Amino acid sequence: MLTSLSIRDIVLIERLDLELESGLCVLTGETGAGKSILLDSLGLALGHRADRSLVRAGAKQGSVIAAFQLDRDAEAIERLLDDHGIEADDLLLLRRTINQDGRSRAFINDQPVGTALLKRLGEHLVEVHGQHDQQGLLDPSTQRSLVDAYGKLYSDLDLVKQGHAAWREAVDAYQALEDEVAKAADDVDYWRHIIGELDQLAPQLGEEERLAETRAGLMNREKIVQAIEDAMTALNGDGGLAGRLGKAERAIERVVDMAGDVLELAASALDRLRVEFDEASGALEQAGQALTSGDDDLEHVEERLFALRAAARKHKVQVDELPDFRERTEERLARIDAGDAHLAEASAAVDATRKKLEERAAKLTKGRRRAADALTKAVMKELPPLKLDKARFAIQLTERPDGDVGENGAERIAFEVATNPGQKPGPLGKIASGGELARLMLALKVSLAMTEALPSLVFDEVDAGVGGATADAVGDRLQELGSFAQVLVVTHAPQVAARAGRHLRVQKAATRGSANVTVTVLSADERREEIARMLAGAEITDAARAAADSLLARSA
Repeated sequence: MLTSLSIRDIVLIERLDLELESGLCVLTGETGAGKSILLDSLGLALGHRADRSLVRAGAKQGSVIAAFQLDRDAEAIERLLDDHGIEADDLLLLRRTINQDGRSRAFINDQPVGTALLKRLGEHLVEVHGQHDQQGLLDPSTQRSLVDAYGKLYSDLDLVKQGHAAWREAVDAYQALEDEVAKAADDVDYWRHIIGELDQLAPQLGEEERLAETRAGLMNREKIVQAIEDAMTALNGDGGLAGRLGKAERAIERVVDMAGDVLELAASALDRLRVEFDEASGALEQAGQALTSGDDDLEHVEERLFALRAAARKHKVQVDELPDFRERTEERLARIDAGDAHLAEASAAVDATRKKLEERAAKLTKGRRRAADALTKAVMKELPPLKLDKARFAIQLTERPDGDVGENGAERIAFEVATNPGQKPGPLGKIASGGELARLMLALKVSLAMTEALPSLVFDEVDAGVGGATADAVGDRLQELGSFAQVLVVTHAPQVAARAGRHLRVQKAATRGSANVTVTVLSADERREEIARMLAGAEITDAARAAADSLLARSA
């Protein structure tokens, strides 16, 4: 239930703190007094679209706080809050701010949230009906939703939606497989040719890198061999290091015994030098033999490398991906060979999901027929008090034109009405007037309130276009609805205003050179004067006051 509404710097409202109660509460005031601003402010707190024009002239920021007292059975709200890490409490605060540049921020219990979450939460808290919202009754989806709500068929509808999604997924999978098999059959010879080429090429993982390294070495082989030969000549040729090292060794050997310890270090160094010399010479000889005696041929290596790269370009993959590409191509051929079996499995999945969908849809249809019959009776019971005693309301369930089961079930639901005796019921939009539509919507809301706890309801001039006894009847049903839920009504009908348990008057006045909207909770005497004004107009007469007393007494 909406317990309070605090508004700061929104349009013509500078500062307003409004306390609300359960039951029927009416807001009255002259045309243009600012009643719509209150609804716009509430809509802002409920996540509706923010516009910078809502910020009061001269103010930097406007804000609205709507406080709600949660019922014990507010499980959907608690789940939604829990899903977004917000702790649920008995008191729920929805806050929205909007700056001069149009940017807005949303808060739930002072925790920043996205506007989308604020809107989703608002849908569980308040149901707003504008002056023209009764036109929504003409929408088949609205009519279907009302039947499902009355029959509490949400879970059955969810199962149908899930079943329809599973069936569509199975159908899409079958069609994709069918297309793949058909296309693959056309390309089977080409794919077999590809496998034959790749088998003949026999690419190996990492082969490109090895061949590239080998090719680089082969391209520089002549330079490397010549360098080795030059090094060997420098070591072992005439006048090379080998001869000079030998002379040095022999010279030392002749006198080493005579020199004692003097030449010991020199002799050891020459020995080490001989060992290193022999290793260097051997390594050069081995390198030369490897380069001159190897089987690799530059032309052969390049031919292999270029063949691998050409195959990779042809199939739009990397060289190292050629083996995997070959495996995938073979899997395609395997699927072609087993195509009929796979298609049979996919077809069986389509049939199974279709059967389950039809079973769920049949259960939903059965529930909708029961709900439609019960709702028809409930609405018919509400029509006489709303001065529609000669009208006949009917709900038609017909098979979808294509005979198929959609995500919302196997039937279409249509509300029909006949407003005159002997008249055949027809679509609401063709038979009912605007005033009749408003009363039909009210009858539906009262009927729904009897079966489930509704959120707070807001009606903006639901009594538009009616007066006299009909307006009195509308007030009576709004009062009845107020016994089940909190009902806020913006009205110009004194018959409706007299039915309220709480009466608020909206006024616009000029202060300090600017207009400002105020809301006053009326006392019994003030309420009498306001209803008399609504009856008489600008000049309130004693007759109007007497009529107001009569309305108030009858409503009480």
